[in-house]
Amino acid sequence: MAHADETLDDLRLRLAPMVADNAAFDGWSGKALAATAAQSGTDADVVALAFDGGALAMIDLWFASVDAAMLAALPPETLEPLRVGARIRALVAGRLAILAPHREALRRAQAVLAMPQNLPHAARLGWRAADIMWRAAGDVATDLNHYSKRTTLGAIYAATLIHFVNDESEEWVDTLAFLDRRLAGIARFEKAKARLRPDTDMHFSPARFLGRLRYRA
Repeated sequence: MAHADETLDDLRLRLAPMVADNAAFDGWSGKALAATAAQSGTDADVVALAFDGGALAMIDLWFASVDAAMLAALPPETLEPLRVGARIRALVAGRLAILAPHREALRRAQAVLAMPQNLPHAARLGWRAADIMWRAAGDVATDLNHYSKRTTLGAIYAATLIHFVNDESEEWVDTLAFLDRRLAGIARFEKAKARLRPDTDMHFSPARFLGRLRYRA
């Protein structure tokens, strides 16, 4: 297949899963890029340019390709009939399916991102994944909920990935059960929070109080 008209971004999306395949053996390194160039028949200098920036850039671009693959696999018409919680669950499960062939590469990526100097980048990647999933689920919140939803989902997703790389159960049922428990816990918390939210109609109103004194039955 010819890729003569391919942009650099297109090249990154196409080759990122192959880079991950090689990173499973060679780490997130120049050696993985060289192997990808050889396997894909792409000029090694072009591949090096596309993934310039070291391990963090390579991982970042791979996760971006996972974002794109997830959105392609779960378009709006597929998610629309589902409740919001089910949409989020489907999106996280969809990401796991895309990552499944690359679990060793994911394990190595987690090791890189866990380095103290890389924690801010790891946080940004987690936020980005959560933001993309919430937007795909139809979230339009712009208040504090916008940030709390993404922070919460980012933490759940990160914990799920740690469980996922060590899961030997068939079809990763243990990981999916772990995910379901975490999402159910958040749902219960949100319901409890809604019940505890003050009723604005119960606030003291001087005008209403005086009105009642004036017009007592």
